[in-house]
Amino acid sequence: MRYLKAKIAYDGSCYHGFQRQDNAIAVQQVVEDSVKSLTGESVTVNGCSRTDTGVHAREFVMSFKMENPIPCEGFVRGMNSLLPEDIAVLSCEECDENFHARYSCKGKEYEYLIFNSRSKNPFLKNRAYRYSYPIDEKLLNDAAEAFVGTHDFKSFCCADCDKENTTRTVYAFSVERQGDMISMKVSADGFLYNMVRIMVGTLLYVNEGKLTKQDMINLFDTRDRTKAGVTVPPQGLYLNKVFY
Repeated sequence: MRYLKAKIAYDGSCYHGFQRQDNAIAVQQVVEDSVKSLTGESVTVNGCSRTDTGVHAREFVMSFKMENPIPCEGFVRGMNSLLPEDIAVLSCEECDENFHARYSCKGKEYEYLIFNSRSKNPFLKNRAYRYSYPIDEKLLNDAAEAFVGTHDFKSFCCADCDKENTTRTVYAFSVERQGDMISMKVSADGFLYNMVRIMVGTLLYVNEGKLTKQDMINLFDTRDRTKAGVTVPPQGLYLNKVFY
């Protein structure tokens, strides 16, 4: 038996997240079907994250086991010839049998893109969130520092999140502008359901004067989802990097 680690990238616009679904197409199903077409072997790939519907990945790690002796280089070429244009295999390598894409993960980095313009850009559909209100990126970069450190993020996750432990450590959170595009990058040891999208929505509340940086800090103690910002749409979110 061989144990493999592969990196993929995908445009999540047409998929209901990574994890296989009973009534919708997910990235995992497409990948597993392509592996079977290439090798004749049915495998189960373990993903580093589930990712929501419409969320993209620039670097997504999978682990799986298989018996087929196909070389890793041939696996990459063969998979890319079979997969649709919105999914690509970036690399493949042998790994230790104890490696698991999700449970061995030490942290992730996400990026959220906001197209800050009153005008539409048809080429950014499903690639960035269009937000027409002027953004003060310096104000938000300063406010984002409140998220850095070890905190209880109960106020910044989906209201029906069933995780008992909602404490996470955020390593860095930056807000930068390049022309009309605002980039928000955050890295942490782990993320709760919708956590990044709610943190971004909360920063946009700060931008609109609905909250202050101190209000954000107070939310760690109140643990009240209703006091934080909205959950911004998924199309601006990218899984950027995975750390092991």
